Amino acid sequence: MHALLPTRRNFLQSSGLVFGLALPMRGMAKGAAAAAPFTPNAFVRVSPDNLVTVVIKHVEFGQGPATGLATILADEMDADWSQVRVEFAPANDALYKNLAFGTMGTGGSSAISNSWMQMRNAGASARAMLAEAGAKRWGVPASTMKVSKGVVSSGKNRASFGELAADAAMLKPPEKPILKTPEQWTLIGTDVPKVDSAAKTDGSAMFTMDIRRPGMVHSAILHPPVFGGAVSRVVDAAALATPGVLAVRALPQGVVVYARDSYAAMKGQAALDVTWDLSKAEKRTSEQLYKTFADAVRMPGKQVEKHGDVDAVLAGSAKTLEATYLFPYLAHAPMEPLDAVIEMNGDKLDVWMGSQFQVGEMGAICGTLGVPMANATLHEQFAGGSFGRRATPFMEFAVEAASAFKAYGGKSPIKHVWTRENDIRGGRYRPLTVHRLRGGIDDGGNITGWEQVVAAQSFFKNTPMEPMGIKNGVDDSLTEGIADAYNFPATYVGQHIMEGGVPTLWWRSVGNTHTAYAMECFLDELLELGGKDAVAGRLALMKEARLKGVLAKVAELANWGKKPPAGRARGVAAWKSFNSYVAQIAEVSVGPEGVPKVHKVWCAVDCGIPVNPNVIRAQIEGGIGYGLGHALYSEIVLGEGGVVAQGNFDSYRSLRIGEMPEVEVAIIKSSEDPSGVGEPGLPPLAPAVANAWRKLTGKAVRRLPFIHGDNR
Repeated sequence: MHALLPTRRNFLQSSGLVFGLALPMRGMAKGAAAAAPFTPNAFVRVSPDNLVTVVIKHVEFGQGPATGLATILADEMDADWSQVRVEFAPANDALYKNLAFGTMGTGGSSAISNSWMQMRNAGASARAMLAEAGAKRWGVPASTMKVSKGVVSSGKNRASFGELAADAAMLKPPEKPILKTPEQWTLIGTDVPKVDSAAKTDGSAMFTMDIRRPGMVHSAILHPPVFGGAVSRVVDAAALATPGVLAVRALPQGVVVYARDSYAAMKGQAALDVTWDLSKAEKRTSEQLYKTFADAVRMPGKQVEKHGDVDAVLAGSAKTLEATYLFPYLAHAPMEPLDAVIEMNGDKLDVWMGSQFQVGEMGAICGTLGVPMANATLHEQFAGGSFGRRATPFMEFAVEAASAFKAYGGKSPIKHVWTRENDIRGGRYRPLTVHRLRGGIDDGGNITGWEQVVAAQSFFKNTPMEPMGIKNGVDDSLTEGIADAYNFPATYVGQHIMEGGVPTLWWRSVGNTHTAYAMECFLDELLELGGKDAVAGRLALMKEARLKGVLAKVAELANWGKKPPAGRARGVAAWKSFNSYVAQIAEVSVGPEGVPKVHKVWCAVDCGIPVNPNVIRAQIEGGIGYGLGHALYSEIVLGEGGVVAQGNFDSYRSLRIGEMPEVEVAIIKSSEDPSGVGEPGLPPLAPAVANAWRKLTGKAVRRLPFIHGDNR
């Protein structure tokens, strides 16, 4: 019976629905040439059949680094884009570390920015060596050599990259290759097709979910119902009686059920009877945490930024305004939950997973199993989203998967997969956060002072990353961006790092998810209180020309001065994050659920040199959709005893396809080095919608999500 069940891949390959989109994928390429390839550096190789394989050091979970990094290298190399393939790098910090992190890792919208010069130099070096090989073969001056679309030429002499590969492999790489000037680029700045589109369409792209190994056993885990809980007693008779279930094991992380297939594992998991030790659990409810945090922000907290005397300025202001903003815990909820396949053959360890911290996770797995890193191989897979979830300070999922493998005896390959309930209830949330703001204006409507105090847990505290994330008692992620955007006569920014038992983590755009909302919404109210236009008022206060540039551009794009249709209103917000500048205008009406119906979002983005405009637009659109769904509907609620109320998409609501607004994106032409684009599209969206909603209804939304009863 099992042999008759279709896989996702079999279905796609046999359905007749594939139209041959874009390019074939190299990650699992067929028919590699037998002859040794030309490998000038760790990032590229050329085989005699003319295929150019670009090695990608970052995980690809839909954000586009495979295409972006291949584009940069291929342009400097003058490769033929139709002959470019990609494959994922092995876990090797010496060769493939993120230059911003010091270890392999993807995050902080850094994939393109940290690799920009690295990939340019790798491509230019390969081009120089191929040109030198041609010059030596033909006995002509190097100055006569030309390289274009995978062909080296001099006069009537012509040879493909593949034909010169063996000769080039004998040469020494140049110490400082000559890079192209921007006007010489042929791929950078163009909408070249994504390198993985065809493979993801025809089913040949491999995700961890697709991995099947001979004799593989499936495992599912039941975690404690509250954070900090532990296994006390397990009654597993009903689970073991479930058809297909092979074993049950208790781990520090929970209780694991092993089965012949994933369905049996999940059925066995549901049949477990576990008594939990909750003596050290976090039992506070969300409402109790909100109150504790709101009490904290009544005090100044640890000083982050100060100039002038805010208290004195506000006391002398013509009008003042005060507001408190509440932000819930948020789950990342990627479409593919956390998963891994682990197998031992003799003393050799193989791991299949879409790893966000490749060396860190392999180190955690090897440490758990007592296997030397030299004996371990990571088979990096595509991953179905992350939004930060796959990168954790303690690599705890990797440890859990390895522990499950070890507990079963380490003899059979184990595929360890979280259910959606594991994912939604599994912690590592965007922290619950409270902001308190005070501001004032003078008789002319000008802002006189700004005070903003934040209370939240720090996901750096008590982790190996604490020295990097907390300096002089300040966690910049709690207040990031607040002191950077606007000039006020007097400013105070403070923070309280709160204690809590709920594990938290960075979430798409990190602290900017709440700092941008609180600041941009409060600023909008202050500007209106002073009789100022929302766009002109911001432009007058902004510190950076590039932020002014995107705001002016989006106002032009949306025709800001034009009155919207009846029953609609527009709101604006602008924010800098990850060295990129984004401004958005949202047009909304009242939706059927009593929350905003967003009809259109205009967006202007300045992310430096646009490597691939199509990928940039896609990431901005994705950030808008992801941000909108969470702002309108999503929250993790700790109920009585600290139990998470949500468990799947029926209770953790996502944006539906009919709710996605039209999006128009303008990309600012820039000569600055590329910066992040995976996250910066998200922060301005929610405040732009909230500012439009306040204009439309008179209601200031100070507690997210919009669907919360306080807002309707």
